[in-house]
Amino acid sequence: MRYDVSVIGLYILDVLGRPVTRIPDRGNVDFIEEIRLTVAGTAGGTVVDTAKLGLKSLAVGAVGDDEKADWVLMTLAKHGVDTSAMQRLKGVPTSATILNVRPNGERPALHVRGASDHFDVPASAYDQVFDAPIVHLGGTGLLKKLDGPASVTLLKEAKARGCLVTFDLIAASAQTAGIVEPLLPMIDFFMPSIEEAKDMSGQSTPEDCAKFYLDRGAACCVFTLGSEGAFYAHANGTRIKSPAYDIAVVDTTGCGDAFDAGFIAALHHKLDPETSLRFAQASAGLVATGLGSDAGIVSFADTLEKMKHWKIKP
Repeated sequence: MRYDVSVIGLYILDVLGRPVTRIPDRGNVDFIEEIRLTVAGTAGGTVVDTAKLGLKSLAVGAVGDDEKADWVLMTLAKHGVDTSAMQRLKGVPTSATILNVRPNGERPALHVRGASDHFDVPASAYDQVFDAPIVHLGGTGLLKKLDGPASVTLLKEAKARGCLVTFDLIAASAQTAGIVEPLLPMIDFFMPSIEEAKDMSGQSTPEDCAKFYLDRGAACCVFTLGSEGAFYAHANGTRIKSPAYDIAVVDTTGCGDAFDAGFIAALHHKLDPETSLRFAQASAGLVATGLGSDAGIVSFADTLEKMKHWKIKP
């Protein structure tokens, strides 16, 4: 196969500044320590991190026909991501977000939906898009054209071609739940945050959330629990609760995307479930130590070393 992973979905340009304690009055200026641009989104952040973790990664998404698109495509290529399946759409802006990162890591955001709302995967692209053993769909909930029946068609094709499907979403709500539920029988690893899992299922614990999604066809649920760690629940009965690492958090932007990338890399290397969970957490932890969704991660070997030596949160 040409690729190790094909990452489909939401591609965003993030403009991040930290630390932001307030927005200046009138037209005044406040000074902050750092401003960065990053490729982000539930697909964009993930594909950059899978590439940094050493996987041959294909980006499958859309940008507009503007200066932001130039930067996104250039940066993906710089990280070694194959961008030949990225669509450049005329007449719409590239999806973008301004994030004001507070000293505690919170990140209130202003977002332009842009090109990702107009993105779909045509059947003519299937031979390339599914030329990977792992297919990740990231960003359901903010993919207006792809969300719904188009995603069902896409994931059915992925499974028909023997791909392992990993999945994450964004902006979870009751409406998102209606989009996600028909996809669950085609999802091998369902990887939302626990907040998203609760919002869509109406359940209150990781165990009950997992049962909700497993009963509706998902093969395995892998939930990020924030400062509580992560939770793994497989249809075969395996349950693993993994505590968080004790790290100094700078910015939580992209931590979920990095977790997805780490878990995908672990699948690629055929690590056992418990080690896969720890590796995904280490990947997310590295991103949390810097500003932006691409911070911290250097390589597979470096992340493995951090996983082995970082302290667990008491």
